[in-house]
Amino acid sequence: MWRLTNKNRHRKKRMVQDRVVANGAKPQTESRITLMDYDAQQYKEKVLDDIQEAFPFKDTSSVTWINIDGVHRTDIVESVGKHFNLHPLVLEDIVIVGQRPKTEDFEDHLFVLVKMLRYNAREHVVLFEQISLILGANYVISFQETVGGDVFDGVRNRIRTGKGRIRKMGPDYLAYALVDAIVDNYFVVLEQIGERVEELEEAIVTDPDQQIATYVHSLKREIAILRKSVWPMREVVALLQRTENDLIKDTTKIFLRDVYDHAIQAVDTMEVYRDMVASIMDLYLSSLSHKMNSAIKVLTVISTIFMPLGFLAGVFGMNFKHFPEIEEPWMYPYGFWGVIFTVTGIMLYLFKRNRWI
Repeated sequence: MWRLTNKNRHRKKRMVQDRVVANGAKPQTESRITLMDYDAQQYKEKVLDDIQEAFPFKDTSSVTWINIDGVHRTDIVESVGKHFNLHPLVLEDIVIVGQRPKTEDFEDHLFVLVKMLRYNAREHVVLFEQISLILGANYVISFQETVGGDVFDGVRNRIRTGKGRIRKMGPDYLAYALVDAIVDNYFVVLEQIGERVEELEEAIVTDPDQQIATYVHSLKREIAILRKSVWPMREVVALLQRTENDLIKDTTKIFLRDVYDHAIQAVDTMEVYRDMVASIMDLYLSSLSHKMNSAIKVLTVISTIFMPLGFLAGVFGMNFKHFPEIEEPWMYPYGFWGVIFTVTGIMLYLFKRNRWI
């Protein structure tokens, strides 16, 4: 699982002695294997201690969902690949995280790689995790990076309770349900991003300081990385919808069409937020310019008022011996200050009349 605030570094793929090497996955100490097997009449659910316990379900007539949390356990990935006859490149793509979403057709199974997004409300960051799905004749195998949770609780509850059509459909519908849960959760994350954008816009209008500018750049970078995860989902779902592989039935392709529409809507929403952040930066610069112009206007008014006052002070401060006005006792309190206040009042009146202040 990776934070959007971290740089997405290049990860080199490699195969060493025909063994899959976890390159890019964060070091983990935990792993978990869960299995759900069901049909229209019954379902089984259990946590497995060994991946070997799941292998007998490969040839059953029911639908089996094997979920593996922790791709760092390359021994488990290799065992699954060997028993289910997965291509070595598929195994490599599973353990090397940080890849672009994609789908690949291998006739006897379909490989789907997507990004699962979650929002950490405490730290106000978006977390994304690579999810790999293997769709077979009567099974779905999902690989997750960590044991930190997912967005599949709704799918699990529908299997447990038998609500909806999931227990009556095949593994292709299960794969659709998992992808649909991931895409639907995009809107939850985008909603949080939208709230942050609105708060940022309001803060810029009220008090555009330097800290807000840093936050704008950070949010812009997060949305850019989000775009790399959400945008390819359109292509992934479109390929699943158009595939000629018999593993995905026509009845399921209808539901995939709905997921495709949701993916497009998520992309459009993200593009709107992207444009809003760009316009917020323009608003920030405009607010700073307006704030500076207001300060300059006040200073200009003060300087303009003091220009004639400085002239009068200079005239009355000249050291001439014969200066008739100085001999009059009323000249300083009434003459000098009277002229000063009169000139100031006239100038303020003219500024106000011309709407300069």
